[in-house]
Amino acid sequence: MSRFDQTAEFYPGRAVGGGQFDDQVPAEPPAPRRRRGRRIALIIFLVVALLGGGGLIAGGLYYRSINSGIERVDAFNDVPEESRPQVVAKDAMNIMILGSDSRDPENSGGSRSDTIIVAHLPADRSTAQLISIPRDTWVPVPRSRDGQHGGRDAKINAAYAWGGVPLMVQTVEQFTGVRIDHVTMVDFAGFKEIVDALGGVEIDVEKGFTTKYSLSGSRTFAQGRQTMDGAAALDYARERHAFADGDFARIRHQQQVIKAILDKAASGGVLTSPGKLNSFVKATASAVAVDKSLSLLDLAAQLRGLRGGNLAFFTCPVKGTGRVGSESVVFANNAKAKVLFDAVRRDSVSEIMAAGK
Repeated sequence: MSRFDQTAEFYPGRAVGGGQFDDQVPAEPPAPRRRRGRRIALIIFLVVALLGGGGLIAGGLYYRSINSGIERVDAFNDVPEESRPQVVAKDAMNIMILGSDSRDPENSGGSRSDTIIVAHLPADRSTAQLISIPRDTWVPVPRSRDGQHGGRDAKINAAYAWGGVPLMVQTVEQFTGVRIDHVTMVDFAGFKEIVDALGGVEIDVEKGFTTKYSLSGSRTFAQGRQTMDGAAALDYARERHAFADGDFARIRHQQQVIKAILDKAASGGVLTSPGKLNSFVKATASAVAVDKSLSLLDLAAQLRGLRGGNLAFFTCPVKGTGRVGSESVVFANNAKAKVLFDAVRRDSVSEIMAAGK
């Protein structure tokens, strides 16, 4: 069984910020089915594309063998076409990135940390804009295909527990008004192997802190720029309890790690070292799964010039946190979110950058 072949176990009652679980019964997952059970949380997909566009295209047969071995998921078959947003900018591409953390130290009961990202690739593919949607954002969730769940407001990550990837697509499309072209899923725990294959990454720690949960039990990060190995980078990117703004701090740190991986992959000699390249690609490929129609080889060719400096990271505008019944939730700023996602829909990069500030 791969790290992606597991039962979905989202807990819509999980607290935001630095809190623990709320005292409520977890949402009942849908009946088990083949290749289901992928959980929600992050990105290495762009790293695959970056390497594919650089040195790997020269080794086409090798890359094709890696590409063919990446797991595939049926993401769109159960999504009603009549409910989907219309395509406005035909040459742009929007990818929903979902992730998992199969080795989360907090995962004593099977639940895992999760992050949801809408990655917008403009028509010219010269940049990428990545918008994180906090997992506890309170949104309308469409009714699941079996009719037993949804059809009401809930945390956005409840959609996956109730209806798998297709209901997650529906929920994100309904919330953003953006048509999702592809889906990629990432096991966030795979960051450890990926960073180690790169020989570590450089991270600028804004404020020192000590983790509550880590691979080693506890780890202290000093303020300032430093080189992190895979275990340290994973601890840095998953910590939320040490910060007053909890999950929002974790989102920022995850974005830092993603950018650092891209920058190191592009400039750290990986593309010119067969040994490093082989270790890095295998570590990356084992951590991702994609929808059935996404060709990483084609996308890699389109994104061959993309570097960390061409990425812009945003978080969906929010009003703040609060409670709905017994649940701790994040309330979206719907007016500002509409402006941001409408710019994504129309492929207006300048407006995305302005709305995301």
